[in-house]
This record gives sequence, C-alpha cells and structure tokens, in this order.
Amino acid sequence: MMKIISSSFLNNAKIPSKYTCDGENISPPLEFIDVPTRTISLVLIVDDPDAPSNTWVHWVVYNIDPKVKKVKENSVPNGAVLGMTDFGKPGWGGPCPPSGSHRYFFKLYALDKILDLPEGITKHQLLEKMTDHVVEQAQLIGVYSQK
Repeated sequence: MMKIISSSFLNNAKIPSKYTCDGENISPPLEFIDVPTRTISLVLIVDDPDAPSNTWVHWVVYNIDPKVKKVKENSVPNGAVLGMTDFGKPGWGGPCPPSGSHRYFFKLYALDKILDLPEGITKHQLLEKMTDHVVEQAQLIGVYSQK
C-alpha cells in the first residue's frame, strides 16, 4: 500500500512553522513509499478543506517520475510540472489559516499515464484529466494554527 510521509511531522500532527507563512514558507520534505510498479506518473496535491469559503489549494505538482522516493524541502522533483494554487501562482503556498486550526491534506496519486497538460492548470482541471487513471492514492494530514 502506497504511503506519503514527512520527516518533519507525523500524520495528524502539527506542521512546523518553518513551512508556513509564519516561517520560511517553504515546502516540507516528503517521502513516497511503496509506489505501485505499474505507475507511470505521480501527482501531489496539498489543500485545506477547513478554509472559510472553499477548499484552499496550497500546492499542485504533476508528472512526477514514479522513481522519485523523496522530495527535499523547498524543492520540486526534476521534470515535474507545477499547477496553479489559490494564491494565484504555481509553487508552494504554505499554511496560513485566518483563524483556528486547519488541516492540510497532502494527497499523492499514482497514475497509469503521463498527463499532457501545460504548467499552471488548476487542481480541478487536473482532477478531471486524472479520472479513470488513478492506480492508487495515499495521504498525509498536517495541522496548523497561526501564532
């Protein structure tokens, strides 16, 4: 069974402020475990379902090589493509909840194809193109509330 973990926080635990708008606002280190052998590409989506209006998209990365096992902090895997976030630009946008404690879902999808999509597409456009191509998925949840 595929897993996504971080050396910086455990599942359902607090995300260190270094990775948020209160700190350096850089992406945390991630590790992908037991990616299915038939995977052609990986997709990573980070979003916050506790945002006041809609689920807020913090990071969209697709066409990640399935051989990638680790993503270092503040980096994007070689050859991967960035999608648009709700901050209005591609790339990592760290947790920055307006109030209270929010959950951040790091969702990893194994796909049976490479997506022929340009940089900067939205999460919804990406999910639409992934339909019927998800081999397996995993998630890691981090929690954060501002100081």
